[in-house]
Amino acid sequence: MRKLFLVFLPAFLFVSKQKIEYDTIIRHAQVCDGSGGKPFRADIGILADTIAFIGDLEHASSKNEVDAHALTLSPGFIDTHSHHAGELFQHRDFLAAVSQGLTTIIIGQDGGSNFPLATFFQQLLDTPVAVNIGSYCGHNTIRDSVLGKDFKRVATQEEIEKMKLLLRQDMQAGAFGLSTGLEYDPGIYSSPDEVLQLAQEVVPYGGRYISHIRSEDRFFWKAIDEIINIGKTAKIPVQISHIKLAMHNLWGKSDSLLMLLDNARKSGINVTSDIYPYAFWHSTIRVLFPDRNFSDEKEAEMILKEITLPQDIILSRYEIQPEYEGKSLSTIASLENKTPERMLIELITRIEKFEKENKRSCDEGILATSMDEVDIKKLMSWHQANICSDGSSFGGHPRGYGAFTKVLGHYTREEKIFTLQEAIHKMTALSAEHMGIKRRGLIKKGYYADLVLLDPEKVSDKATVAEPHKISEGIEIVWVNGKQVFNKGKTTGIFPGTIIKRQ
Repeated sequence: MRKLFLVFLPAFLFVSKQKIEYDTIIRHAQVCDGSGGKPFRADIGILADTIAFIGDLEHASSKNEVDAHALTLSPGFIDTHSHHAGELFQHRDFLAAVSQGLTTIIIGQDGGSNFPLATFFQQLLDTPVAVNIGSYCGHNTIRDSVLGKDFKRVATQEEIEKMKLLLRQDMQAGAFGLSTGLEYDPGIYSSPDEVLQLAQEVVPYGGRYISHIRSEDRFFWKAIDEIINIGKTAKIPVQISHIKLAMHNLWGKSDSLLMLLDNARKSGINVTSDIYPYAFWHSTIRVLFPDRNFSDEKEAEMILKEITLPQDIILSRYEIQPEYEGKSLSTIASLENKTPERMLIELITRIEKFEKENKRSCDEGILATSMDEVDIKKLMSWHQANICSDGSSFGGHPRGYGAFTKVLGHYTREEKIFTLQEAIHKMTALSAEHMGIKRRGLIKKGYYADLVLLDPEKVSDKATVAEPHKISEGIEIVWVNGKQVFNKGKTTGIFPGTIIKRQ
């Protein structure tokens, strides 16, 4: 009987009887270690940037002791699709990220990245920030470098070879792999062969492919087939960014989608996804027209019937007429005495005119509701879907400040579609697995001390469309590499973040 007891005694619950001095001790925590297993009570000892001990630290001491008072201690959350790095050197504390428990962000998404990455990484070494940062190499970025303004066409093989050189340069610098944004310029004009050739280029480096797929609405199934084929042909992990069924006639087909993805996985294709917990998205208004036929009123009519409704499109930014920001398309159409279809076309026409006259991009964006709540829950519950934000620190979508806390509060505590440990797994260990990140995503001896202390009874998002930058509640303390970066609603002014390269 004694031997049986010893076999099942958790290996991590040791008692430290030696008088060891730790840099930080977190006492009396309810630990959700990221694995998805049941929580357990333990103390955590941190030395430098590493978790050095998990168990009973009654006989140990530290100058920095935190009594968790039985609150939940989780690994730091990993945002696998983040846009939080805008103006990062002016806002090194990353309030939007750390206030919802993020300790690592993966950028270079939707095909856009800092280039060359080696230069960007050197800047981060010279001026570190509060969170860990890793990056993909963006297809749109390297395509723009090669094709320039002549991008509205399929690339030649010679041009693809030039893109491969730029991609290899970033892979050698430590990029995770290739990212695409195939609904955006200039990537929307690329052929599937161009994308496949570039994806195959990351194979020798052990790289990955992540994609805002070619269509999330009209041509959805064809776009899913494309990313699955890349995973099959290149034999690399492929991740669908912010997975969604963003068209009314796609609603209710999440079971069919998940069956397709599961069958692909059974055949040996490592296809995964991330997802954010909102029924509305944030992007440029022009993404509504994949054929870029902005003056086609029949297309506008279809968009406002099948993709999203006039009252469900809200201008988050509209530099030309700032007074329209925060208003719906239906309201603006009423103000100008136009049909919603004509108003949609007119808004884009004004953007095109502005950019031609000013020779620069217009600051514009919309929030549009295109997804169904039932599908969101099913897709979020998929065993290979990790949580992401797709958010920024300065955007008009509340996901930038509240994606992860909304999952913990609304979907976990209130809707109960996950247990707390399942939700945390989708934000930590599963995210690390999908990105190939080592020694993060778990509370485990020898792992980096990226940690979040939270109150599971209070954690909730507060950001809204009207107030997208409101800080969440219930995130008590956040550590990055063993240093506190957030405590009781405020950033600490400490910048222990590091660069995470492909491993």
